This record gives sequence, C-alpha cells and structure tokens, in this order.
Amino acid sequence: MKHVGNKLNHKTPMQKKNVKTNLLDHSDAKVQLLGKYLKRYLNIISNDGYTEKINVFDLFCGQGEYENGGEGSPLVSLREIKEAYYTSIAKKPIKKPKINCYFNDIDKSKIDILGNAINNKNLYYNNIGELELTTNDYLNEVQRLSNLFKTYKNEKGFVFIDPYGYKEVKAQHIKQLMDCNKKAEVLLWLPIQFMYRFSKNETPESLQNFINELGLSNEIENLNNVWDFIDLLKKGFQNYLGNNFFVDNFSLKKEENSVFCLYFFTSHIKGFEKMLEAKWDIDSEQGKGWDYGGNQPSLFFEHKTNPLVEKLETFLKKKPRTNGETYEFTLREGFLPKHTNEILADWQQIGKLSVKLSNGENARKKAFYNSYNYYKNPIDYSKVNFIIQ
Repeated sequence: MKHVGNKLNHKTPMQKKNVKTNLLDHSDAKVQLLGKYLKRYLNIISNDGYTEKINVFDLFCGQGEYENGGEGSPLVSLREIKEAYYTSIAKKPIKKPKINCYFNDIDKSKIDILGNAINNKNLYYNNIGELELTTNDYLNEVQRLSNLFKTYKNEKGFVFIDPYGYKEVKAQHIKQLMDCNKKAEVLLWLPIQFMYRFSKNETPESLQNFINELGLSNEIENLNNVWDFIDLLKKGFQNYLGNNFFVDNFSLKKEENSVFCLYFFTSHIKGFEKMLEAKWDIDSEQGKGWDYGGNQPSLFFEHKTNPLVEKLETFLKKKPRTNGETYEFTLREGFLPKHTNEILADWQQIGKLSVKLSNGENARKKAFYNSYNYYKNPIDYSKVNFIIQ
C-alpha cells in the first residue's frame, strides 16, 4: 500500500467546525448504494473478456473508519472488491482483471486513519491490484484523471466524488471525466437541501456559477420544493452532457430539512441499468417504493403519485414506439424494465395497448422484449411496437 501525493496550502476539513467523527444515517445509506453498485459493476466488467484493469477512485475518501463503528466509502468499497474477487472473479477461466484502488483526501490525518483501518482489517491484497492513498487537491486530481483516462485502452475507471460541501465541484469536471474515451463512470454526492435553500435566497457566487453552468438560472425561481430542485439538476446535467450519456439520482431524506442526493453518470446503458437495480434494492432507504395496482392509485414518492404511468402514457401517445425505444425511455426516467412491463401488461389486459410485431401481427400476451439483450441487437431493437388505443 502506497502513501503518495503532496498536501497543498488549502483549507482542510479538519479546520472546519462540526467535524463528523461518526458515520451518519444518510451516509450509511449512501455507502450501501456505492457497495451494491460496485458489486454489480465488477461482475459486468470482469465478464466482458477484454478489460485488464478496473480502477476505482475516491476523491474525498475521508477516514473510512468512524468512532461509532461505521465504515465509510473506502472500506465499503474494499469489502465489496475483496468479496467479488475471491468469490467470483478469481475463479473465472477467462481473463481476470486487476482491481486498483486510489483513495484521496487532502487531510493527511484522515488518510492515516484510513491506512491503519485497511491494515487492521486486512481488506486488500497485492494479488487483487494496487492500492494507493494520496493527499492531493481535488482540482488537481480531476485534471490528472481526465488526462489519465484518455490513455485507457483495456481499462475502466470508476470515480466517486463526495465533497465537503459543493464549492469546488463543477459540471465541467464531470464532463472532463466522462468525455475521455467513455472509459469512466462517476458518482457525485451533493448536499442538495443546502444548495436548494441558498439557491432561493442570498445565493453564494459558487452556487450561482454552478446553476449558470447547467443553464438553469431562469428556472430556479419556479421551483416549489427540494424535490423539484433535484429533478431540475438531473435535467441540467443531462442537457449539459448530452444524450450519449445517462444520468440518474438517488435521494435521501434524513429529516424534514435535511435531504442529500447522489447523481450517477455513465455512457453505457447496461451499467446504468445495474445502477438503477442497486438503487431500487435499497428503496426503503431512499424513500421510494413500487406499488402499481393497475387502475388503482398508488403512492410512489411521498410528493408524487406514481410518475411512470403518466410519463409512459405521454411517451407512447406521441407515436408508436419500439421495444428498444421504450427500454431506453424507462431507464432514463429512473425506472426498471419490470416496472414498465407491469404497466404495459395492465394496459394490454384492459385493451388500452396494442403490441404489434414487425409484420403487423399481434404479439403474444406480455411479449414486450423490454430488455438490454433486445436493445443491443439492431434487429431485435424493433421487435415489437407499442400503440396506445
């Protein structure tokens, strides 16, 4: 395990008030999501047959181990990597990718605690890959990684950004990391409640610049609550990055005036689906749940009534849609194919929906072909068309 990097003349988190030495509930849910996704991510990439290295970067890693026994993102990541490697990856007959981990925090005292915790818990071994702990400035790390990712061939990068606030983070950084040969995925954690509150009153310059960068300055005043702000940022990120990338969010409400949000960015729709699966696995933590009872109303968000029903109906009413188009639409709205299939089956049952094969004949009941396996095949992408009656 290497300790490298230079600590710059920069105000560190230890100089601020209210330093967190305990892992809070919302942070625990956050790292649960990170762990669940890493498990799926590693399984996908290690099975592709050509990736030689998977590189995991945590740019604000923190100390990892907390006084209340909680484990932060670096330790959770290492546990998932170790388990995935020894229970699955190491046993595969095909090429076994190395999994390298790079944990960074400008506060050396946190890195020291993390290093001791990793050693004491035996969480990483040399045969898995490299492990480096650094104390570099975040802005320098973004530039370094964006240059590094351009050199990737048979490598993948996974970047977790959990900043101490939001002042240093820009949408430009996400674009820099994502545009590099499409070899990286990014998770960004934001204190969304504080950002929303200050976006309405006495907006700091750093937040105003962030909002302007996403082209949202004219829409802020029309927001009714923090949930609208979360959705607006997702829209802003998506427009900023373009349709070659996929964006979704995961929100956590700790208490009435304490909401946090994780944004996820990828260029690969399969990886995007796996992230959504991880999110739905812990739906009780994020305040979501799926309960579709046909024509009976059901609660999805506490602030909305099952939004997929209305959105899907609007999408299909515009024109007949293929199964490939519907699959991508479902994921971009933050839902899973099984959710859409449930609605489609209900509509088909009551005669509201026709499902036609490419030759114009009716498809068999519940044959929706709404999955990645059909989406990726140009022929099967248009296997059926959905038509609202």
